[in-house]
Amino acid sequence: MSVASAVHLMAKPAGPLCNLDCRYCFYLEKERLFPPGERFLMAPEVLRAYVEQTIRATPGPELLFTWQGGEPLLRGLAFYRQAVALQRERAGGRRVRNTLQTNGVLLDDAWCAFFAEAGFEIGVSLDGPEDVHDAARVDKQGRGSFARVMAGITRLRAHGVPFNVLATVSDAVSRRPAEVYEFFVAQGFTHLQFNPVVERRPTLAERGVGLAFAQPPGGARAPQSLETTPDTVDAAVYGEFLVSVFDRWVRRDVGRVHVMNFEWALAAFMGLPATVCLFAADCGRALVVEHDGSVYSCDHYVYPTHRLGSLLDADVRELAAAPQQQAFGQAKSALPAECRRCPWLQACHGECPKNRFVTSADGEPGLNYLCPAYRRYFRHAAPYLNAMARLVALGEPAARVMDAIRGPIAILRPQPA
Repeated sequence: MSVASAVHLMAKPAGPLCNLDCRYCFYLEKERLFPPGERFLMAPEVLRAYVEQTIRATPGPELLFTWQGGEPLLRGLAFYRQAVALQRERAGGRRVRNTLQTNGVLLDDAWCAFFAEAGFEIGVSLDGPEDVHDAARVDKQGRGSFARVMAGITRLRAHGVPFNVLATVSDAVSRRPAEVYEFFVAQGFTHLQFNPVVERRPTLAERGVGLAFAQPPGGARAPQSLETTPDTVDAAVYGEFLVSVFDRWVRRDVGRVHVMNFEWALAAFMGLPATVCLFAADCGRALVVEHDGSVYSCDHYVYPTHRLGSLLDADVRELAAAPQQQAFGQAKSALPAECRRCPWLQACHGECPKNRFVTSADGEPGLNYLCPAYRRYFRHAAPYLNAMARLVALGEPAARVMDAIRGPIAILRPQPA
């Protein structure tokens, strides 16, 4: 197996269980896919299978284990101690990395000391300043979580645990780009990522197993609802959000603040392979293993129709190579003509298939809901991204683009409309 065809498994050790009740979360309701009374605790045999199969499916010198939820800390500290012990025992001398995405509420000194000792990299979900964050990210009693998240971040820093901040961009957040970004910068956060909310309400035919959010488009679930949820970003507004944040970053923070959305775009402008499935030409190699060992096509496709099998009775490499999953991955490159004509195709590749529920100007299905946002963003950012790509090609740091903006350095060129 080549590095290009390597399979990545994201684990859900506590399934969809969470101690928060975020209004826009698409994963909380996945509890309904499991039998009543399910405890959502990954069993030791599933953990062993996850560790062993990740090792077998990884061809390179580095092993990556990814933990998400729900809230993965609900599985308990003893579980992760066991996981790390298994990894070290079976890694065969290869480097081991663990990344874990948390809402931050449960982070205490015991957790942070463990993460520091085991070398975990932590993602913390934080949407912005207190009133922005607490508008949607509340606990089961409806109380805001901002103060507890910030306390958790303080503990991560005290223990020297590397972390990044993941901001979920709901409709409300998208309308306050400057305030959100400046808050993060003022807090000294150096690694940021912005994820837009795009969810649909299901039609009667789409309701299937009784979920409140519509399943991703495709298959026999037509006609598809075009009614988005109240928290879904407006595509035009999201485009302006990206432009506003980019303008602040490119003039002041390149090389100091790492905004993954912009670094993904820069990689594309440099002609490098996509480092994230969103903007890759195809997909299908980033699978999800739920707490019970069930393997699904993708984090956004945890539905019965996209269950590929179980780690307990199949090799994940075989599941990834199965015709169903191969077709799933290849379908990402099936784009309407409007996409194929787009000057930003190589940077976008139609983004995530789950968001492709709009009809193009040519009357073709499968246009991405966020298409207007990306057109606006890439058109605006292109002169700067091209300049950074040229700087890197000349052996200069990309951060020199800030000098070009401030002074007469012939590296910025106008971008045709």
